[in-house]
Amino acid sequence: MMICLMALVFALAGSAQGAGGTKSIYDFKVKDDAGKDVSLAEYKGKVLLIVNTATRCGFTPQYTELEALYEKYHEQGLEILDFPCNQFGSQAPGTIQEIHEFCTANYDIHFPQFDKIDVNGADQHPLYAWLKAQKGFSGFDVNDQRGKMMDGMLRRQDADYDKKSDIKWNFTKFLVSRDGRVLKRYEPTDNMGGLEADVQMEVNPVLSTIMARRSVRKYLDKPVEHEKLDVIVRAGINAPSGSNRQPWIVRVVEDQQLIDRVTQVFKQENAEQVQRDKNFKNMFRNAPNLICVCTPANGGGELDAGLLGENMMLAAQAMGLGTCCLGGPVRFLLSNEKARFFLDSLDIPSDYKLLYIIGVGYPDEQPDAKPRDASKVKFIK
Repeated sequence: MMICLMALVFALAGSAQGAGGTKSIYDFKVKDDAGKDVSLAEYKGKVLLIVNTATRCGFTPQYTELEALYEKYHEQGLEILDFPCNQFGSQAPGTIQEIHEFCTANYDIHFPQFDKIDVNGADQHPLYAWLKAQKGFSGFDVNDQRGKMMDGMLRRQDADYDKKSDIKWNFTKFLVSRDGRVLKRYEPTDNMGGLEADVQMEVNPVLSTIMARRSVRKYLDKPVEHEKLDVIVRAGINAPSGSNRQPWIVRVVEDQQLIDRVTQVFKQENAEQVQRDKNFKNMFRNAPNLICVCTPANGGGELDAGLLGENMMLAAQAMGLGTCCLGGPVRFLLSNEKARFFLDSLDIPSDYKLLYIIGVGYPDEQPDAKPRDASKVKFIK
């Protein structure tokens, strides 16, 4: 009993170290197939696919698909890190050298293989404790035959298996962005085509910028340099517009005192709301700089202005800045006479109206992506 309790304590300690004691994937060291320590910091700037593998598993043929993925995207920055693991049905027997020889002879793999590790339990590698803390188990697709099989097999062993973040079987995969964020976890039954699409989104710098962009509501107390704001706006006005009408007017607010003055009005009018927000700095989701977009007062131009805004937010993301598109502050500014001085300072022509504001600044948070409903997309063939 005492031995079991000690093992549990060590397991929890390892998990805590992986989840909380380490802030970045680049803090970990692993052993290569020669037993040499390798720092994952060597992979900074690369897109990583980390996978626990086995050579005698029904999923072992995935080596073919992994190698094809590696050959196709390696030059664009993809690295596949292979960690053989013998914890699932003892399906990775032998030494790492024997495993490597098998994989090169049968699947002609060229991506790096590391020494065998445990991915669950008291002896789990700290890397895997951290990975599981970042992305837990989200279930098998039981509409898929293989997913249904895995769910049935594991539920017979443990009725609550799906409530735990443990690795469930061989060929579980984690996709890591160029800046070290764990983006997604894939179970061995997940479609490799979907995984490839995600990889392509990450290795392509334009697509990865699109995928990384989040709405930011916490910023550092540091205004954005004028030169960077100028670049953002230039990217915006190069957005497409119908018949090249460019029906927008843009005003960039760098005046911190102006933002502070109108925020004081907002605080007086919305005291309870401000008091509830412990992170409140200003009425523009705390952003130190603002980009105000206007369209014709009599209507029209909204679609073009939307394209303009998306260009600017993606440009900001590519430059390491955060943004948030704001509608609430616009409604307040348009409805409160005490805030009229702010609109007057923007020098908006009388035949234009303020449509939306983009808050921009250096982010002080990294929000997770919110789920997107892919079922809303249909391909008509």
